[in-house]
Amino acid sequence: TLAGRTYNDLSQYPIFPWVLADYDSEHLDLSNPATFRDLSKPVGAQNPRRLEIFKERVRGWEDPEIPAFHYGSHYSTAGYTLFWLLRTEPFTSLFLSLQGGAFDHANRTFYSMKMAWQNCLESTSDVKELIPELFYLPEMFVNANRYELGRTEDGERVDDLILPPWANGSADEFMRLNRQALECDYV
Repeated sequence: TLAGRTYNDLSQYPIFPWVLADYDSEHLDLSNPATFRDLSKPVGAQNPRRLEIFKERVRGWEDPEIPAFHYGSHYSTAGYTLFWLLRTEPFTSLFLSLQGGAFDHANRTFYSMKMAWQNCLESTSDVKELIPELFYLPEMFVNANRYELGRTEDGERVDDLILPPWANGSADEFMRLNRQALECDYV
């Protein structure tokens, strides 16, 4: 492809931007601009406080060998692709291979859409974008193979993905509303 993205290389996997910014509401209001992520900015610049940390990193950079940078990670990596597709084979096996045969710490696992979005807003090491499957593959949210994905620090068992309230517990509804959001004027 012209963009160099391909499903045949996990490090160059196709990406989609985070479109929505509301993972808390009971009802998703697609007529409200606040429902949407600001697509005029990269994901690393969505949170002004975090953006200032990135800018300060550049201003204070003193390494003569390594050029200054805002983000210490990329918006798309093989690890991120496997993060999203953790519950879906053959990606589960590839994830385990990447992680030395074990699942990652449960708090770093893709267990909740809300937490994944919050991490992209707050963590200085997370600037990942989405992958197309989040708009058409509801099976990726279901732990159909019953993998033991661990427990979060709060003791919560990681299993099927925790969807936003507006999805009403339905991966299909989540997909439908995500695709509907793509058609909105704000996008």
